[in-house]
Amino acid sequence: MKNLTPKEEQIMNLFWEHGAMFVKELIELYEEPKPHFNTVSTYVRMLEEQGYVGHRTFGTSHQYHPLISRAEYHKRTVRNVITKYFNNSYMGLVSSLVKEEEISLDELKELIRQVEESASDE
Repeated sequence: MKNLTPKEEQIMNLFWEHGAMFVKELIELYEEPKPHFNTVSTYVRMLEEQGYVGHRTFGTSHQYHPLISRAEYHKRTVRNVITKYFNNSYMGLVSSLVKEEEISLDELKELIRQVEESASDE
């Protein structure tokens, strides 16, 4: 599954927050200046082609709905980053975060504690 562009992700966030909608309803959620109907419709159709949204037909209209949850999208995105930049190594990611001081040693210890607790609950 292809990563979303910022515009596509903006539309998916609206679907995740509001559920199934027609393109007209989607446009109503935008602030002024609102995008053109055809622009949003094109993005939604691209999202459908990529497998992110599906639709139900009502006469000549389509009501679109997300096919993937926000959590699943986040999981896939993180997995893609780890594959692309860290040679499929979660350890490489964590090591990079520690080296770049994006995560402190105390935070890392807390994370390990949480993982250990989670593993013991299973």
